[in-house]
Amino acid sequence: MAFLIYAWRAVLFELSNWKNGAFAIARFVGYVLKYAFAVVYHFIGSPITFSIRCMEDLFYTVRACYSWIIGNAPVPDLTLIIVLASIVLAIGEATVPDSINNQPYVLTVSGLIGYAAVRGYISEPLFWTLLLGLYAFSKFLKKRDDVSAAMPVAAVLAGVGEPWVRLLVIISYTALAIYQYSKMPSEGKEVEIREMRLPIPLLLAALAIGLRVAAKWAGYRHLTWMIV
Repeated sequence: MAFLIYAWRAVLFELSNWKNGAFAIARFVGYVLKYAFAVVYHFIGSPITFSIRCMEDLFYTVRACYSWIIGNAPVPDLTLIIVLASIVLAIGEATVPDSINNQPYVLTVSGLIGYAAVRGYISEPLFWTLLLGLYAFSKFLKKRDDVSAAMPVAAVLAGVGEPWVRLLVIISYTALAIYQYSKMPSEGKEVEIREMRLPIPLLLAALAIGLRVAAKWAGYRHLTWMIV
């Protein structure tokens, strides 16, 4: 009996030690979280206020972009960009089926680079450097073929380049596609019909055209109703 009492006393003592240790760890973690919250509050203010400010900035940015699209979206230029970029994408897809679906993020990044160049956010040397890096990423890291690796760069240059650059890029990319297609084995030339997802930059350009045309039509209808 004395041995059992001693054993239970030892067990209870160890359990109390573990309990005290757990409470000590919990208190330490609480102090660390309080310190981290104090640092965050010191630099960015209240998290709730910061979140509200971010939401307001996002709302004003979206509204400014929408207002610019409604008032100033260049429909002819955007239409030409969509047509020329689609020609390059169609050539690449005909040569290497499913090449568009296999690199949606690269095509999106290339579209953003082209938009930044058109808006003057980046310089021309940086523009060419980014396109070269994009091609190297697709060719050497992703191990894609020449047509698939050059597709994002060719689409951007055909869409936003100078007239002579557009013509040169389309001719060169077509020649590259013909050369690669001629070197492919005959069993690899069978093109399967797949559901192709359009790149996000082309979808955004088409959306801008739709918004601009709809706004002009709505304004025209409103003025016609006022005159009548």
